[in-house]
Parts: sequence; C-alpha cells; structure tokens
Amino acid sequence: MSYVTDIPAASPEEAASHFLHRLSVETDCADVHHAITHNDRDFVLLHAVGSPETFARRHVPGALHLPHSMMTPERMAKWPADTLFVVYCAGPHCNGADRAALKLARMGLAVKIMIGGMTGWDDEGYTFASGAGETDF
Repeated sequence: MSYVTDIPAASPEEAASHFLHRLSVETDCADVHHAITHNDRDFVLLHAVGSPETFARRHVPGALHLPHSMMTPERMAKWPADTLFVVYCAGPHCNGADRAALKLARMGLAVKIMIGGMTGWDDEGYTFASGAGETDF
C-alpha cells in the first residue's frame, strides 16, 4: 500500500462538498486572466500587499493597490455591498492575501483569493502592468 492509498479517498459526496467549498473561497490566475481579457470582470481585484513603489513596478493588470493593513470598513464601503473582492499577494510564500481575505470576510464582504498570486501569474506567462494605477477609491 502506498502513501497515496494508505488513507482511503473521501466519498464522492464528501469530495464534491470539499471542492465546492474551496472554489467558493479561491480562484486562480487563469480564471482572473480570462475575465480580464474577455471584459468579463464582475469583481474588484486588489493587490493586498507591498508599497506603492513595488505596486507601480509590477502588478496584475486592472488591480488596485490596497494593502490589507489599509482595509477599513469606511474604505470598503465605497463599493456596493454585493461586490466580490479578489485579493492576491506575492505568491505562495506570502500570506498577505489570506490576511486581506480574512479581514474582508470579517467585514461581511464577499472575497476570494487568487491562488498563486504574482508568482502564479508569472508562471502562467501573463503580462504585468506597471504604473501607479487608480488611487481614488
């Protein structure tokens, strides 16, 4: 018996529930890229870490720079209550997106993490944007 089969697989019903839950809190770089390139953005993309200078050097196109430390109920109230926020950070080695997602969820807002972050975006070969981007939000 291998380490793979040492623990039995979940039932199909348990697996479906598990993966549905994961997909309710995560999206990936390919899905975000598809939405951006097909003008199908029904979410607000937030770059949730770093300095304005780092963001200006390189970020996912269409993202707004809003570090998790600056997310407040007052700032987030500028968007409609039913807005879905998609947050990302540097990549798997960074927990900034997790911190942002937790903060937004505790504010009662819909949120998903773009798994992979900047590292995943780069791994997929997608282009980055540069410049300060929007700051009046």
